[in-house]
Amino acid sequence: MLLCAAGPGVPARAGAPAAEPDSRAIGIQLLEAPVARHDDPRALRYIVDHLPPGSTIKRKISVVNHSAERRRLDLYAAGADVADGKFRFAEGRTANELSGWITLDEGSVTLDPQESARFTATVRVPREASAGERYGVVWASTVPARDTSANVNIVHRVGVRVYLDVGPGGEPPSDFTIGDVVPARDGGGRPSVDVAVHNTGGRALDMGGSATLSDGPGGVRAGPFDVVQGTTLAAGEAGSVRVLFPAELADGPWRIALDLESGKVRRSASGTITFPEPGQAGTRTPLFDRLARSWWLRGGSLAVAAAAIAGVALLVRRLRRRRRAVVGPAVHRGRQVAASSTGSDIRK
Repeated sequence: MLLCAAGPGVPARAGAPAAEPDSRAIGIQLLEAPVARHDDPRALRYIVDHLPPGSTIKRKISVVNHSAERRRLDLYAAGADVADGKFRFAEGRTANELSGWITLDEGSVTLDPQESARFTATVRVPREASAGERYGVVWASTVPARDTSANVNIVHRVGVRVYLDVGPGGEPPSDFTIGDVVPARDGGGRPSVDVAVHNTGGRALDMGGSATLSDGPGGVRAGPFDVVQGTTLAAGEAGSVRVLFPAELADGPWRIALDLESGKVRRSASGTITFPEPGQAGTRTPLFDRLARSWWLRGGSLAVAAAAIAGVALLVRRLRRRRRAVVGPAVHRGRQVAASSTGSDIRK
């Protein structure tokens, strides 16, 4: 079952959020996603799925002509891969295994200014396909009217990424950890942080999120500031994400709270940083999982409370023992007197 991923509007360029119409560009947008992934932002933007060998899926895609001239848009699938922290597009129409599984019901469309059209991409996974994640792109490209005064002709190209995992059973889990943070300032004095991230799951991740600064000089708080887009990590790959801050930001120290995400997977961490002089990198600082830290603090409080309760209980037990030690002999003597009196009555 499929879910409409977006209603009417301006289609987004692949790999970028929805934008205002660009008179020089074309746009593309995925229109549907599986109902099971309706709450996954990546699946509403890209074709993200897990399929067993022999399966087939279809996805509707929309393209629009933002320019002021009539244009022909060529539609095709091409290869891609994920390496060195990037989603890398193959040159031109270079194919790979996944793009060979993708067919489009239209090879091209001709659109008037601001006109849009829809087409369907079909992905057929061969029965003999091996397990693993594969990457590709469904492209729309156009060549503007040739400028006879120019030696180079520009090709506008936009696309929808495809992340397809193949294998029996359920989908591999997605997860990541947050490592150290390195604050820095560039030559112009603009501060930034680079945050280490490790993909510990079985699917590629497109990293996003934000950072918030607090407890700065004078108690100042700043943010949140968005993570710079563009980091994609393959399964098992380690890399980093960057956050840029305003140049006028004080050196600190600051408490930094990071909220990173890829689709439905979200992780948080925090620590303390100080920005260095312009053109310098600061001290590498470990970050701590905010949830784990919260549980640690709660656990510490509970441990203190438990220790206090145990101490009170021990004190009560000791007092009771002392009381029994004092009262016991007196009670025993009282019983002896009562027994003697009773015996005397019997003898009478």
